[in-house]
Amino acid sequence: MSTMEESVSTWVKRRSENWKQALQSCPECPVRRRSSAAFVDPSLPTPANMGVLLEELVSFVQPVCSSPGGLVSPASADPGHVAIALHDTILPLRRYWCEAVLGDRAMAEQSDAFAREAVEGFIAAVPDMRRALQEDVLAAYEGDPAARSELEVVLSYPGYRAIATHRIAHALLALDVPLLPRALSENAHSRTGIDIHPGATIGPGFFIDHGTGVVIGETCVIGRRVKLYQGVTLGALSFAKDENGQLVKGVKRHPDVEDNVIVYAGATILGGGTVIGHDSVIGGNVWLVHSVPPHSKVLNAQPSPRVRSPGVPDVDEYAGGGGI
Repeated sequence: MSTMEESVSTWVKRRSENWKQALQSCPECPVRRRSSAAFVDPSLPTPANMGVLLEELVSFVQPVCSSPGGLVSPASADPGHVAIALHDTILPLRRYWCEAVLGDRAMAEQSDAFAREAVEGFIAAVPDMRRALQEDVLAAYEGDPAARSELEVVLSYPGYRAIATHRIAHALLALDVPLLPRALSENAHSRTGIDIHPGATIGPGFFIDHGTGVVIGETCVIGRRVKLYQGVTLGALSFAKDENGQLVKGVKRHPDVEDNVIVYAGATILGGGTVIGHDSVIGGNVWLVHSVPPHSKVLNAQPSPRVRSPGVPDVDEYAGGGGI
């Protein structure tokens, strides 16, 4: 029988052992190198698993009707269902973190107790998350003339999705849950184009209008009723290194934004010592690396575009669409 006459299942069965041997000889991956394990624990959740978990957690914490026939399934509205799903995700992540990263097998043996305490802590934090999200929804509805209802915000606004995910990830980070907070944040980042590190502290009434390209760093502290437009960066001015040339982690690197601040599209605010005083307005495309006092207005000079009339020869290097 020729190769073309073989069934797919027969062909795969015949070749699978060769493929397995070839794959086992591939270079050791960084995850296994750190853990000194032959294989990564198969009970670790995949990115797809964590995406499903995020859907359930957002449904569970969002401040809308969770009864049957509402916006979420009865399962997602059930604390018991959510608790099991969250526990079963945290447990292998915590065990891996203790064994492979910390090298502490005794601590790894306490992972089940840790996961249960983390679930208890998360559910205890849900009422505060819901109250903050209520203010976030109202901020979006009241701050956007295109919004026709609060429900439209919850169902369709990427800014709401990003902040709902952030409030979940931030709560889990505060409970010392490893790996999961960042995984959830990056899931929302891939879906919304909004990058919020779970370490950032953000007050209620937060609204990101449009949202694409927004970046909020790990050590940002954002007050109440702050509004950002697309393309805003709240980032680090520089990265300190130790005597070995390695980046120093855990230091304050990102700015603080006080209450009632508006930051328009494309603005970049950098530095751990930078504070934007309350009730300030930061204009579009501003580059800011120092603090400004409350009630400030920071604007770029008005640009002066050149306009050529029809029939006038155009000697610009981009004439006719060429150039870039």
